[in-house]
Amino acid sequence: MTPNRRTTLGLLGGLALAGTTALTAAAQDMPAPFDNPSEVQIALVRYLSTGDFFQAYLAGVEAQAEALGVDLRVFDSRQDAALQADMVDQAIALGVDGIIIQHGLTESMREAAQRAVDAGIEVVAFDVNVENDAIPQIEQSDYLLGQLALEQAIVDNGDTWDAGYVYVPGIAPLDRRHAAWEDIKAANPGITEVAQMGTLDNPIANSNANQARSVLQANPTISVFFAPYNEFAKGVKIAVDEAGLSQDISIYSADVSTADIAAMREPDSAWKATVATNPAVVGEVSVRALAMMLAGEDPGNQVIVPPTLITQDFLNEADISNMEDLSANMPQFAHADVAMTEWMPLPPR
Repeated sequence: MTPNRRTTLGLLGGLALAGTTALTAAAQDMPAPFDNPSEVQIALVRYLSTGDFFQAYLAGVEAQAEALGVDLRVFDSRQDAALQADMVDQAIALGVDGIIIQHGLTESMREAAQRAVDAGIEVVAFDVNVENDAIPQIEQSDYLLGQLALEQAIVDNGDTWDAGYVYVPGIAPLDRRHAAWEDIKAANPGITEVAQMGTLDNPIANSNANQARSVLQANPTISVFFAPYNEFAKGVKIAVDEAGLSQDISIYSADVSTADIAAMREPDSAWKATVATNPAVVGEVSVRALAMMLAGEDPGNQVIVPPTLITQDFLNEADISNMEDLSANMPQFAHADVAMTEWMPLPPR
């Protein structure tokens, strides 16, 4: 028998799951509409796309969409909130079956997301609160991301220090990480926020470096910077390095990439720890959650990918130089058993 597209997809899914039962289920029992996957069209509507995290997230979305055999359309608003809402409407007009909304502002996405639901389109939202019970939220457990990073900062520096803080309100993951920052400060009165800064202007790292230069000059007592997004941390590190303060200031962040690993492993790097999920895995989970909905299954109101603490010491001790090394040394980083079903084919590993 000559394998057809459906059989091939099933075999890929079974091999990825490394189980005979999963192989049989995937090969023989792909539910509608995935018994004709080429007729399924999904859209990814992006607000943020600059930086390694978002490139890896997109790669994960593309890989899982390819494993399912569906048609993926990508819309990139480049941080233009009104354009992102228009792009949701464009996806609706195309007649897509499902939409992933990736980041954005609640006020601009709330009504756009509702229009998609009203049109009979399945929708999931990654790191944007669209205030809609019909739309599952894909999250990295952002509160825990912030909490783990700050707990490591306390381990390294004690519970009394002056801090610089990078924050842009109105972005759901940053707001959740901000809640962890406020709770940690309340529980540790010796931690003093002496300066707050932050921008999402492109290029994000360089724009934040410009702000951090001024903050460091005006606040010489800062010994810890909490920069809970890797592009923020890159910017702060640029300013810290230029000021010759890399041995005097410690940076704690969220998210990770190969470039971040290299920056954390530089001699005397101020970047001491980050807490992250694998952005490619989060992209895969986003597509899987949407696929479950298209198949009439329920991924749950919140689909949470658990994060991992990654310290500079661990990277150096394990001689980790890229994301592949990190996945090999941290199996929990390579795959999240989230939004999984027996019939779901996974990307090749």
